[in-house]
Amino acid sequence: MPNPTAAMLVIGDEILSGRTRDSNTHFLAGQLAERGIDLCEVRVVSDVHDRIVAAVNALRAGHDHVFTSGGIGPTHDDITADAIAAAFGVALGIRDDARAILAAHYQRTGLELNTARLRMARVPDGAVLIENPVSAAPGFSIGNVHVMAGVPSVFQAMVAGLLPTLSAGKPLLSQTLRIERGEGEIAGPLGALAAEYPQLSIGSYPYVRDGAFGANVVIRGSDAAALDAAMVRLSDLFPEATA
Repeated sequence: MPNPTAAMLVIGDEILSGRTRDSNTHFLAGQLAERGIDLCEVRVVSDVHDRIVAAVNALRAGHDHVFTSGGIGPTHDDITADAIAAAFGVALGIRDDARAILAAHYQRTGLELNTARLRMARVPDGAVLIENPVSAAPGFSIGNVHVMAGVPSVFQAMVAGLLPTLSAGKPLLSQTLRIERGEGEIAGPLGALAAEYPQLSIGSYPYVRDGAFGANVVIRGSDAAALDAAMVRLSDLFPEATA
């Protein structure tokens, strides 16, 4: 049975403007690979309601899981919850359980649960909360869409709690060989090797070091035996290659 598939939707003007570097996709990709969930697509959209709705609906129709980051905070431009509710055609309101989590958190910290902070208790009807052990404000899952914070430490904590609840497949394995030749020299043999092992992904990632061209060839797949066999063939093709 093939692994479940996933897409990532990164939401926020700050990512598109270059002001903030997206580290959440990199983290999620590694975690999904370990769980055997294949990340197949990543999109970045601005804080525009209709664009978020369109992206969510397109991605959830094409993948088993959609993970979002960003736009669930207390400010006016945090509109992800509104857009997710619109995408699913359900109402959005303050949930008692989410409110209770925030009330307890702000009581402990001595801060007021004001109107702005209460925005983070708005959850689409039918959603299940995702725990936030860092700053309390929960994320949520609705259908196959999992909505999480943009702050990396919070996103990572939410992912850690969410992933064990999802069905998984075979972990993605990878091995690498460094070949001190230009891609033009190795392209033909690599293409033949890829055709020989269609169940594996074989990628070439070029570099220039001290004026010399080379490539890191990475073989990925969930079949350990096929991966080992392909690495032996690659070493035979390029005996000078190093791990």
